[in-house]
Amino acid sequence: MGVPWHRSPRPGHEAAEAPAGRGLDEAAQILRSAPTRLDAHIGGLYLLSENRQVLELAVTLGAARQFTRPWQRIGIAAPVPVAEAVRSGRVVWVGGAEDMARRYPRVALAMPYAFCLAAAPLATRRTGYGAVFVLWPAAHPPEMSPGERDRFDAFAARLVEVLADAARAGRPVRAGPRAGVAECGSAAPLTTMAARLPEGLCDIDLDGRLGAVTPAAAELLGVPVELLLGARPWAVLPWLRDPVYEYHYRSAVMSGQSTSFVALRPPDRWLSFELFPDPSGLTARIVTADIARRDRPTGTPAQRAVHTRPGALYHLLHLASALTEAVSVQDVVSLVSEQIVPAFGGQAVAVLIPEGGRLRIAGHRGYPPGLVDQFDSTPLTEPTPGVQASTNPVPVFFETRAELERVYPDRHETQDGMAAWAYLPLVTSRRLIGTCVLAFAEPHHFDLEERAVLTSLGGLIAQALDRARLYDTKLVLAHGLQESLLPRALPAVPSLEVSARYLPCTEGMEVGGDFYDLIRVAPDTVAVVIGDVQGHNVNAAALMGQVRTAVRAFATADADPSTVLSRTNRLMADLDTALLATCAYLRVDLARREAWLADAGHPVPLRYGPDGRADALEPRTGMVLNVDPAADYPQIRVDLPIGTTLVLYTDGLIDTPGADLDQALADLIATLARHGGEPLDRLADALVDRAGHGEQRTDDVALLLIRSVPR
Repeated sequence: MGVPWHRSPRPGHEAAEAPAGRGLDEAAQILRSAPTRLDAHIGGLYLLSENRQVLELAVTLGAARQFTRPWQRIGIAAPVPVAEAVRSGRVVWVGGAEDMARRYPRVALAMPYAFCLAAAPLATRRTGYGAVFVLWPAAHPPEMSPGERDRFDAFAARLVEVLADAARAGRPVRAGPRAGVAECGSAAPLTTMAARLPEGLCDIDLDGRLGAVTPAAAELLGVPVELLLGARPWAVLPWLRDPVYEYHYRSAVMSGQSTSFVALRPPDRWLSFELFPDPSGLTARIVTADIARRDRPTGTPAQRAVHTRPGALYHLLHLASALTEAVSVQDVVSLVSEQIVPAFGGQAVAVLIPEGGRLRIAGHRGYPPGLVDQFDSTPLTEPTPGVQASTNPVPVFFETRAELERVYPDRHETQDGMAAWAYLPLVTSRRLIGTCVLAFAEPHHFDLEERAVLTSLGGLIAQALDRARLYDTKLVLAHGLQESLLPRALPAVPSLEVSARYLPCTEGMEVGGDFYDLIRVAPDTVAVVIGDVQGHNVNAAALMGQVRTAVRAFATADADPSTVLSRTNRLMADLDTALLATCAYLRVDLARREAWLADAGHPVPLRYGPDGRADALEPRTGMVLNVDPAADYPQIRVDLPIGTTLVLYTDGLIDTPGADLDQALADLIATLARHGGEPLDRLADALVDRAGHGEQRTDDVALLLIRSVPR
């Protein structure tokens, strides 16, 4: 029992990994001080890539590559703490597993361990360099104390100072090849003492490898010491290959808390493992388990559900979650480009779809402008990897240009400037709908795990792409129907300037029921109408077309506004529809420069007068159409001296989620007062932009402006 326990001759605990470079060496030294300065046990330094769209992991503390591999490269848009710190320019604090699950569910599912985390941006007022993060054991309180925050801020500020000094000296710090930092020597008396104990002891480094094993431990495990040293326990011991055991190791390292489990060594020997972690690794204590615990399960089904390797699980969950937000084909391409390609070190992505006997480029990102277009419309008879992947559901990986050119010696796409490619067939519902190409600027080795993950990602991309193509098709049809029901152009009328806007809803793809029209009734008379049929579907659009046609017919019969709305109301009752509609009808006498207005529950028109005052008209609003067949619609007279502008609009312009309608109307009037004297087209744009409807709209918006001008 006096024989010392055995140590692996290879470098063991990598306290920190750092690429070469004076500036980065200094940054690594600062990061190594985190355990003493901050009581943190794990950390990492990220640097912005040259295009400033990706964070690259440059230095790690207390976390082996198997932990950090899924996050070696993170897109700036990714929903992870370090990326948010860079985007927001502030410190991000995550106070435990529940906080992580609530705010960053994709990270929590991939790393379901208990720890606290702080991430800080590394930037001066003018220049951003990257971010730093550190982890505290699970025993840390869920909030940082003021003193801890001050120390962490000073820690980050020192890193910024080092990075800024290197940049000013013309040596900007970049991520590069890593060189491990060797472990300090061990104390012989301590190892001799440990070898005397009847229980087994093992030293496991942060990469999960056995760095030291006592003879008692080797005997309990049933494997010679020389086969254990340098190996991961779950790799060399078949009965420890259940992911639940590796999970316990990961949990101990990430949380900084001791843990234990029981495992059956075949055929009938139960062993108890206790894991005691610190920032440099952990010690495993192995003893024979109490025979009474023989029936104890090694892991519950709920536990096993999270024991997939974090790298694969993270990427799958990350893309699956992100793709639920994708609506169009371009959304799918953008999400893959921004949140998946950087994680694998890729440069570009392209989605190819076979259509009409040719290969079409559905979308691409990361290639120089115009480069990919030359590959569009490639005949499916040509022997290219894109055609092959789009007609054969087998993924293909080329790690170098030489590999690709051996298979496709005449391939003209080799001029795309890339050096490695992954061609992922897109298969959904057993249908091959295309291929996704990930391109790499440098030769790239695809190991088995990465190939499996990329192949799985291809399936997720295929499902999202199939939905997106259907959406795009329906959206084109819906907008085509909408446009066919609206006037292509408004007629030119002497003494009257006219401008109109129609903005369809951006949430969902159903056609809306908003409409407007301008109708020549007589040489000196025009009718101006705007309305909104309830709903956002084909039924609403069809009824909108009927209402617009009816109003036009009643208007050309030279009926007054009150009569037009009354007849339209009775017509809707005769159509036996449950849908309602609002409408404002204005009959303009160009010779007298006056108008008569009737309103059926529609938002009140606005007026901008020659004196520069803006206000809302106050018609006697009648009942919404199709509520009461016998409803009356009184009308009012409106003067239109030269320079008067009337604004007619639908409720989508002011009725947004959470908005106060009275305040929204007041803001619209104020905007009209500021811009009312501008040309009508500029005024229309100002009214739409004020309401925040330039890009996102929860409802259709129709806007019709008329202005009285000299003949």
